[in-house]
Amino acid sequence: MLDRPKAAGVRAIALALSLATALAATTPSAPAAAGHAAGAPKCATSGLVMWLNAEGSGTAGSFYYKIEFANLSGRTCTLAGYPGVSAVGLGGHQIGGAARREIAQHPRVITLAPEAHATAILHLVDVGVLPASCHPATAAAFRVYPPGQRTAKLVPFPFRTCANASQSPMSVRAITSE
Repeated sequence: MLDRPKAAGVRAIALALSLATALAATTPSAPAAAGHAAGAPKCATSGLVMWLNAEGSGTAGSFYYKIEFANLSGRTCTLAGYPGVSAVGLGGHQIGGAARREIAQHPRVITLAPEAHATAILHLVDVGVLPASCHPATAAAFRVYPPGQRTAKLVPFPFRTCANASQSPMSVRAITSE
């Protein structure tokens, strides 16, 4: 269970993101993900609050951030696999290609009790170190699909990305419990 300040922060983020979620009302299909544990259903996008932990770390042109997923559905649910992540502009249109999967370990099923959270590591490459064929552009947010879901939410975060879909500077790791 979250402590009171953290729970209040999660609720404030949920309210702030509700406006951004309206932009994601018409979203394309998300990639398929792993199954769920017996007894607990997959976490639905509507029951999750997502945000980017901006306390990222980086080295030599790479930045790592945590995409946080909090279960506010009031019911236990599961997440397993990789979230779908892409860059979007102010109008909600996708910029460039979606994040690639960083396959370092086999994804695990994460069971989330109400108010519990999970994370996925997002790796961004500084577009300044990429060739000009990247066609640098500024994104306003990430469109994030929880694993196994076809509905996304927008996570506001301005950053530089590639408009060239074949040179996505993003990759994402599987969901973990921390």
